[in-house]
This record gives sequence, C-alpha cells and structure tokens, in this order.
Amino acid sequence: MSWWASDETHDPARTSWVESANGHGVFPVQNLPLGVFSPPTGDARIGAAIGEAILDLRACAAAGLFEPALAAACIEPSLNRLFGLPSVQRKSLRQRISHLLSDPVYRDQLTSHIFTASDCELHLPVRIGDYTDFYVGIHHANNVGRQFRPDNPLLPNYKYVPIGYHGRASSIRPSDVAVRRPSGQRKPAGSDTPVFGPTERLDYELELGIWVSSGNELGEPIAITDAAEHFAGLCLLNDWSARDLQAWEYQPLGPFLAKNFHSTISPWVVTAEALAPFRIAQPARPEDDPRPLPYLHDAADQAHGAFALTLEVHLLTAKMREAGLAPYRLSTGPASSMYWTVHQMLTHHSSNGCNLTPGDLLGTGTISAPTRGGFGSLLEISGGGQTAVKLPSGEVRAFVEDGDEIILTASASAPGAVAIGLGSCRAQVTPAR
Repeated sequence: MSWWASDETHDPARTSWVESANGHGVFPVQNLPLGVFSPPTGDARIGAAIGEAILDLRACAAAGLFEPALAAACIEPSLNRLFGLPSVQRKSLRQRISHLLSDPVYRDQLTSHIFTASDCELHLPVRIGDYTDFYVGIHHANNVGRQFRPDNPLLPNYKYVPIGYHGRASSIRPSDVAVRRPSGQRKPAGSDTPVFGPTERLDYELELGIWVSSGNELGEPIAITDAAEHFAGLCLLNDWSARDLQAWEYQPLGPFLAKNFHSTISPWVVTAEALAPFRIAQPARPEDDPRPLPYLHDAADQAHGAFALTLEVHLLTAKMREAGLAPYRLSTGPASSMYWTVHQMLTHHSSNGCNLTPGDLLGTGTISAPTRGGFGSLLEISGGGQTAVKLPSGEVRAFVEDGDEIILTASASAPGAVAIGLGSCRAQVTPAR
C-alpha cells in the first residue's frame, strides 16, 4: 500500500468507547498520536491520546495485547525504539490501538489503563539525539530577506538547496515549560560597540517539527523514493529567537546563542500514518523557478508530499490573563507554504552520508503565508519592530514581553475525513536572570 493511502483506522464512521473522543476536534479515534506521560502516581511511559484521555501503552504491552516486537518497544520510557521499527510494524501498532479503542468488548479490560489527560504530566516524547532547523518557509525567507536586502531578498542557493543549520537538542522542552528571557551581546543602533544584557527583541517562530523514524547508516544516503520510511510524524515547534542578538552574531557562521536557549514542542507525535488522509500535492513552483535536482525530485512526493494543515498563533499577555480575556490570534495560514517537502528535507540532510537516527528532530523553519495575516513571527508582523500589534487589552506588541504566552495550534482537514489536530505548543516568558 502507498505511504499516502488511508486505511480502516481513518474511517469517518469509526467511533470510540472513550466517549470524549467522539466529536473531539483534536484527538478523535482517527488520530491516536503517541507521546510520553506520567500518570498521577506513576513514572513516565508511552501513551496514545484519545479525546480527553490517554491510553497507557506500557500497560497494554504488559497485558499481552501487542505482538512481541511492538510490546518490547512500548515498554520503553521513550518513543525511540518504536520509531526505529519498520513502518509496517508501526502501522500495525496503530491498527491495533484503533481496534482496542473502538471495539466495546475491550472497555472493561482497558478501563484501568485509561487516564484523564489533565491529571497527567506530559514529557518530551523521545530522547532527542540531534536537532536540525531548516528554512523552507519561502514567504518568511522573502519577508526577512527583504528587511536586509530589499532588492534581492533570497540568496541564489535558496531555490536549489533546502537550507538548514544544526540547532541545540539539549534546550528543547515540551509545551508549558516556561521560557527564560535570554541575555547576550547586541549592538544598539548608532553604537560602535556591543553591550551585554537581556534581549529586547524576543520573538517566536511558527514551525512544524519532523520526527525521524528509522535512520540510515553513516555514508548511506536516503533516496527520495525511500524517504517515507524514515518519517515518523509531526509536532508543532516554536523555535524562540532573540532577534537583536541574532543580528549581531549570525555572520559569518549563522545562528548561535540567539536561537539555542530554548525551543518548545507540542508533546504529541501525530504519526505519518494518521496524516495520510491529509496529504495533498506540493504547490507547483513558478514557471521560472528551477526544477529540483534529480536527487530531490520524486513524482509521488510532488503529488502527495504536502499537508492540508492550518496553522495558528495566539498571544496571551499577563494583563489579558488577569482580565479573563481570550488569547488573541496573531496569524493563521496553511502549512503548504513550505517550498520543500518533508521527504526532500530528509533526503537532503542525508545526501552527504550524514546518519539520521530514530528520534532526531528536524524543524521546517518559520512557515508564513503570503500576507500579514499569515506571517509566522512578530519580526514579520511588526515589520522589524516598526508597526506594533494592537491587542484587545489596549496593549501593543512589536516583540514578545515578559509574562506573554505564545500558543501554536494546527488542524488537519480534508473532504471525507474526520479532522484532527496536533495539540498545542505553548509557553510563557519569564524575566531574564
């Protein structure tokens, strides 16, 4: 079966005996994202989100509900071993979980293995070995480039190479972990020398996180036609950025301390299998754009390599929180604004023989729509700080301030399919130390 094909787990008529899953806009039984959680009185273990609950997969494995290879992976405290299994086995696990949660005959057996999600603590879903951030949001690249190079915003390599850089895995945290405002060197306008202190231009970046499943051996590239086997699923990613630190330090070697102080991810991995109904064609390139080099081009990937995902960013200030106001939507736009596909990123990353490993994380880079209502960062929305956003509380924002909370969400929808979501990726900013 093709990697983009749906199966019985996507049946829109399928319901669950977990009542909160039926009609759930994010985690219906057609989703079943994987993650790592701790119940109120237990240690970390693998679970699957179902409505407002979590199914304990470690307990299911111990009860003999999975075949041996899947059981061995599900008793681990992270998803790394599970991601390392062949895709056919991961698909088998999804089918088994779907069956267990949709057939009422299992209700009594599994009730003790179901936990209320709000009572649990969510953790990083994997032990992240490496993190690479790409730059595939072409509208973001144009917007930022235009602030520095008005007549030539994109460098000549952009439309030939999926641009990326190696980030810092150690500072990635799950949703709801506070972000401390970073300090560093910045060069004030009109000054001949830099100063050291808290950033004055803290920003978010709306990204998708791409989880690597089975890896490749050192020196053995992943072919574009095989890339689907190495894609585990998606999460949301906020790659926090200190824009003033970045402007001073990024030349000649690229991002460093302005980017590695904290990155926030949503804790649930929405699997490649769950996303099958929401695969769409990669948007056609303009006629005068170059065709991808042969190692990056595959007809199936061009026909099914993008996602019907709508991304949103909301802001909640301390004042809004105290007044009971709802978060303010800063932007919304489609994930199809990516210039390169997930498979092209995986292929390019390994094209020189670099070995990817199960649980590695790739960021897409900031995803922006063509217009201001869909920009994926405050740097773009405020025009580099020139035009502040007016909030319902009467406050204004050009960049993120202490006490602000940034909330990323994403929803997938397609004709004939039950809509699913990626959960939320949120974090509040605290003052510099």
